[in-house]
Amino acid sequence: MPDTGKPSKKQIPLRLSDSLFRELSRWAEDDFRSLNGQIEYLLTEAVRKRRKQSAPED
Repeated sequence: MPDTGKPSKKQIPLRLSDSLFRELSRWAEDDFRSLNGQIEYLLTEAVRKRRKQSAPED
């Protein structure tokens, strides 16, 4: 497979409650993102925050 320069993305099945799905969908719409893009954004931010909290202090 040729290298396109883009990082590869993995597909995973995800089950959400109806209420969480609706809430995330509204949030995504407010932020002008797709639902998938919103979920990816939120997960990325959570990982970033976790890394920052667990980084050793100087």
